[in-house]
Amino acid sequence: MPLDLDIAVQAILDRVLDRARPVGGGELADYIPELAAVDPDRLGIAIASVRGDVHVAGDADTAFTIQSVSKPFVFALAVDALGLEAVLEHVGLEPSGEPFNAISLDEATGRPLNPMINAGAIVTSSLILGGTAEAKAAHIVDGLGRFAARDLVVDEEVFSSEAGTADRNLALAHLARATGALTSSVEVATTAYFRQCSVAVTARDLSIMAATLAAGGVNPLTGDRVISADAARWTTSVMTSCGMYDESGTWLVRVGLPSKSGVGGGIVAVQPGQFGIGTFSPRLDARGNSVRGVAILEALSARFGLHVLSQGPEMRSPIAAVSEDGDHRIAHLRGELHFAQVEELATRLRPLLGGDGCLVLDLEGVTRVGGAVREVLRELPSIVGPRPDGGPAIALRDPDGVLDPER
Repeated sequence: MPLDLDIAVQAILDRVLDRARPVGGGELADYIPELAAVDPDRLGIAIASVRGDVHVAGDADTAFTIQSVSKPFVFALAVDALGLEAVLEHVGLEPSGEPFNAISLDEATGRPLNPMINAGAIVTSSLILGGTAEAKAAHIVDGLGRFAARDLVVDEEVFSSEAGTADRNLALAHLARATGALTSSVEVATTAYFRQCSVAVTARDLSIMAATLAAGGVNPLTGDRVISADAARWTTSVMTSCGMYDESGTWLVRVGLPSKSGVGGGIVAVQPGQFGIGTFSPRLDARGNSVRGVAILEALSARFGLHVLSQGPEMRSPIAAVSEDGDHRIAHLRGELHFAQVEELATRLRPLLGGDGCLVLDLEGVTRVGGAVREVLRELPSIVGPRPDGGPAIALRDPDGVLDPER
């Protein structure tokens, strides 16, 4: 028997899908022959929390190809392996304000404007480790699988279909090669990119991948660190400004979640520190975004206050809860801890210090700690000093090692 909370979440998701089903309009991505053959009425959603809970509804386990939803995750793999500055030598971070397949190159540097458009994504794929297209693609598919918490495979029929209708992407790659932005041959880069876009996923997979970004790069199902916390933050930032192509500004106002769409019908969205969302519905609007996927995320954001810039103070608090264990008080912390959060901790937890017990700061729900704050927290027990009976007045519980100086 599921918990009452699980029943409530399921009811919410079912209701959201029921309201989205009648939404009309949109067309399949028929310029890729294999994508023109999918069932246009498929509709699914999944939500994965940073604690590893996954809730699904509708066609959440129906396979489709990831297409451009792969772009932020491959960017994350590249910056995690090479560092942000090295990647920025080849691709920028600025919104293009143009369609996904536009010729958007910086006039001064020749770099594609960002890694979310096709030109930038092809360049990003060329940066992935491996001297051949096969090696790069294998590294990408493995990385996407670590985000999704399972082994993923390429849909070979879709790959062949994409490779056979790739004139514009090949042209973009040649232009990037001519400017020096592309680090491999055109054939190697585009073949790796087409295989990347042809990876088969589900809405459930996308939600887990997004939750990995929300959790600062740690997969909430496997517990594996897929990328660094910095790489997760940088990737989420680019999704916020560039993820929905030439609708990114409107998306930020109306939905307010870092997101990425793909012409396979998927959309992935991130609520940092909390959860990831994956949706699937194949019919696309003129900008290449899923018509009903957009409707779902707009409704969720409006009804449940998910906009990242409208969170109330109670949602931003680093203190998720306070519990007791005998004489000990346990403060369960969450999200990212920077100066503002530590200031709040000092104010709100001060009354819990003293007496016969110890105040325990439980960092299990913390996704990232700023460098200077990390040092302060590690030294906090010695700064506060012992209780009158000689025991520690404050202690830290850090099962995931977020205070490790190497993180």
